[in-house]
Amino acid sequence: MNSANDPITLEIVKNALSSLADEMALVILRSAHSPIVRDSMDYSSAVCDRSGQIIAQGLTNPVHLGSFPDVMSRIVTDHAQGMAAGDSFLINDPYGSGGMHLPDVFLIKPIYVDGELEGYAATVVHHADLGGMAPGSMALQATEIFQEGLRIPILKLFERGSLNQGVMRILEANSRTPDALRGDLGAQIAACATCSAGLEQLVRKYGSNAFRGFLVELHDYAERLMTQALIAMPAGEYEYEDFVDGLGDHPVPIRFKVRIAIAAGRIVIDWDGTSPQVKGAINGPVAITRSVALAAVRCAIDTDIPNFAGYMRPIEVRAPLGSIVNPQLPAACAARGVIAYRMLDTLFGALAKVPGSRIPALGEGGPSVVSFGGWRGSSAWLITDGILGTWGGRAAQDGVDGIASPGANLSNQPIELIEARFPLKITHYGFAPNSGGGGKFRGGLAIQRGYELLDDQASLSVRSDRRAHLPAGSAGGLPGSPSLTYLVKDTGSQLLPVMPMETLIVSKGDKLLHIAAGGGGYGDPLERDPTAVLDDVLDDKIDIGMAREVYGVAISSGRPEVDTNATGRLRTELRSTSHGERLQRQFTQFVRRNGLPEADATGQRDPTV
Repeated sequence: MNSANDPITLEIVKNALSSLADEMALVILRSAHSPIVRDSMDYSSAVCDRSGQIIAQGLTNPVHLGSFPDVMSRIVTDHAQGMAAGDSFLINDPYGSGGMHLPDVFLIKPIYVDGELEGYAATVVHHADLGGMAPGSMALQATEIFQEGLRIPILKLFERGSLNQGVMRILEANSRTPDALRGDLGAQIAACATCSAGLEQLVRKYGSNAFRGFLVELHDYAERLMTQALIAMPAGEYEYEDFVDGLGDHPVPIRFKVRIAIAAGRIVIDWDGTSPQVKGAINGPVAITRSVALAAVRCAIDTDIPNFAGYMRPIEVRAPLGSIVNPQLPAACAARGVIAYRMLDTLFGALAKVPGSRIPALGEGGPSVVSFGGWRGSSAWLITDGILGTWGGRAAQDGVDGIASPGANLSNQPIELIEARFPLKITHYGFAPNSGGGGKFRGGLAIQRGYELLDDQASLSVRSDRRAHLPAGSAGGLPGSPSLTYLVKDTGSQLLPVMPMETLIVSKGDKLLHIAAGGGGYGDPLERDPTAVLDDVLDDKIDIGMAREVYGVAISSGRPEVDTNATGRLRTELRSTSHGERLQRQFTQFVRRNGLPEADATGQRDPTV
């Protein structure tokens, strides 16, 4: 048997490559300096073959992982001739270099064995600050990329093993936190070196020709599996649209429309009809659009496919040039994460229409981001805190509470580390009761996080969404609760826009409370098992009012137990009410239980009607 076709050898090689990618991820986790990298885990790793195609992905961020092909194609096409052992490339520019937004910095190291190029180690890390008009380099109010920070075209950070000190000085001079930048970049360098040593060992074990043959077969194997998975899906065209609420004090909804065509073992994802690029920092460069598409398809199929680029061949993505999902220079894109997750939701909405699909109801819509930054003398401090998250209800189970969007795979930063490192006190952190959308299987609960500033002054920016356009329920389930952000000063409380188009200045003692959106419910709430409703009451996930008004379950207030006869009568009454009335009852219970002004939950747009 040809060793390239030996399934045992192929499995060993595939797993060895996966281990290299995961080892890179662990090196970054254990050696990075910034909280957004070390604690939130906003980074990714991959291994590529000598032509730049992915052959392994770390267990990291799906929204990142599918972006490597764009960067690698530019390196292979434009820089292969001048490449040598000991080189490493640095990139972040979305226009012309394949990047996503400026804080996401790629470090790519070509790997040579006996003078022959055999592959690449690839990392991307969200750096804490690369300059621009706002701490953290994520100013929503930016109208062009030139306001957002330092653009890095493809250039060599290392050349034949020698560090380019001039490049490092430029990076450090443009960052508010140069020590963190050096530390995080050092983590990427160490990860790539680890991968390089491991891949060299693997190539030497089997020999260059045999190793390259294994990769060809594994690419083709991944393609065959994806093709078979798509053939198993009912052919047809499936459409869905969703919205980002918009920017600033008077937001204009931004439309995301997708048409998915499945036929003959191929899938075409077409974003025609999506809104044009906007004068704000939420445009999504096409690399992120392709990355999200790959993640959505992988979630929708019921097949374990190796992370070889061959699986991408049957997937085609079309994104109109000049749209918010494929913007043109000089569109700003620092906060492009909000539309990445909306694209994922829109894709899930379309894929949920495929007969036999088990796509959950929509979750919180991706992480909200709260950024504080200030100065202590000549030293800056800043924190970019992602708040995630929850999933929508599933076809046979409730939504998962306190977990990142399927596109994120990130982590909430620990309270203890935030308070130890920054002049902030965490005043709230937990689930918001009554926030999960009603359903036979309840949507996950919203996360809430509160902060109090202990320093004299700081700047504040917030990126959130899902206030007017809620996470949709499925199969008759109700949408999740809205996202709300309150700034509390001595003069009173202010409900902030989902995405304020200015950096806010806060003073000592000012407080911020953010409640992310809740997950949508799956199935009719009146079909939920009354015992499950009682359990939610006992766990303080919902209260007795929510049980009664949304689920039609009567629970005694003394010794909590279900009143079966009263429950039967309640459910009969509720079945005669409209979907909209049930939704209003749910909002009322949400705002009352959480002590919020009732007016803040009005005007929601029910995506299921």
